[in-house]
Amino acid sequence: MRALLTGLLAALLLLLASSCGAAAPDDSALPPAHPALRAELLRMLKLDQEVRTLDAAQEDWDRVEKANTDRMRQILDAHGWPGHELVGKDGAHAAWALIQHADRDLDLQRRGLALMRAAVQDDDADPSDLAYLIDRVRVAEKKPQVYGTQWETDATGAWRPRTPIENEAQVDERRAAAGMKPLREYLKELQSVQ
Repeated sequence: MRALLTGLLAALLLLLASSCGAAAPDDSALPPAHPALRAELLRMLKLDQEVRTLDAAQEDWDRVEKANTDRMRQILDAHGWPGHELVGKDGAHAAWALIQHADRDLDLQRRGLALMRAAVQDDDADPSDLAYLIDRVRVAEKKPQVYGTQWETDATGAWRPRTPIENEAQVDERRAAAGMKPLREYLKELQSVQ
């Protein structure tokens, strides 16, 4: 279990580091339509990240995950997918991370996935975030991954995909279409975090 947590934490840190602040702010973007919701999502993600450490108490992790999952359900009920237009790019990224972390509620993750797919089609959400959520849901369903985003370490500390990667010979094409680095580069980054 500790190896799985270590792997998941490393992958999350790598993703957040590579996606948050990697791009210059878009000065031409309009302010989010719902700045209060954006601020709430960013606060929720900050708290989520504070308890997703190996040092955090399991009770704190459970409490925060449950509160965030319950609130994300309410947000999806009220707004649909909180995309770029509604909450800005950072708010939409926070919403994705919170749904991604709702591992104890696969139905909510599936619902978020369906809503996020539509948002990506409308250029209102990030395709690479969608790729991570697709894989997260598929891993929970014990299905092969599409993009190879979900990894863990085995007992020896070696990285391995949590489920096999579908048609692995074409994974880099799928990753590129979603705006992601090739799998071998991603794996090198994961290994460097360890």
